[in-house]
Amino acid sequence: MSIEVRNVMGRVAIAVREDASFSEIVDAMQRFAVGAVTVIDADRRPVGVVSEDDLLLKEADTAGHNVSIFESRKRKREHEKAAGVKAVQLMTTPAITVTPGTSVREAAQLMHAKRIKQLPVIDAVTRRIIGTLHQRDVLRVFTRPTEALETDIRAVLPRPEEFTIKIEQGVVTISGVVEWKSQAIGLTELIRMVEGVVDVRSAVTFEKDDLLIVPSGM
Repeated sequence: MSIEVRNVMGRVAIAVREDASFSEIVDAMQRFAVGAVTVIDADRRPVGVVSEDDLLLKEADTAGHNVSIFESRKRKREHEKAAGVKAVQLMTTPAITVTPGTSVREAAQLMHAKRIKQLPVIDAVTRRIIGTLHQRDVLRVFTRPTEALETDIRAVLPRPEEFTIKIEQGVVTISGVVEWKSQAIGLTELIRMVEGVVDVRSAVTFEKDDLLIVPSGM
């Protein structure tokens, strides 16, 4: 069974308004011990995110307002952020969001691909922010009870009663016998896709190798 964002998300929506000041943003980050805050409009819909990196441009930018026409669009935007004093001027857009029904695996992939540590969670209908998903929330899937993890593993296996499963600290060892080598490999991949599995060690044996390539002429 796929674990969804609703099962692990934080119920506190860490956000500031578009007109929030630089100091208000810093205060919010310190109060909630986070590295970024979501910027919302008057209807509580995310429009961007301000991260610590965005704020550090205020200190790190040494060019000030002397923007060259030969600079890249990215560099020009960094100058603009360095000069900004309100959330709407400092934020990175668009806001990357998830809904309660998004799978934790998909959210983790999104965090990794976009190099972000938290995601605003929005209502699927109203698009308003209702919570925040942090990296630490995603990692909670690796602390699932062994019984629950084994139940989900057996649910994805064909003929689960024919296999022995042992789980130790999220590492799954499966043993049994299948007809084909490709089936043994497929079982490993099925188990690896279950949320909470750290690694899979296969002791499954097979009767026939359907992946063996026999050279022609033999």
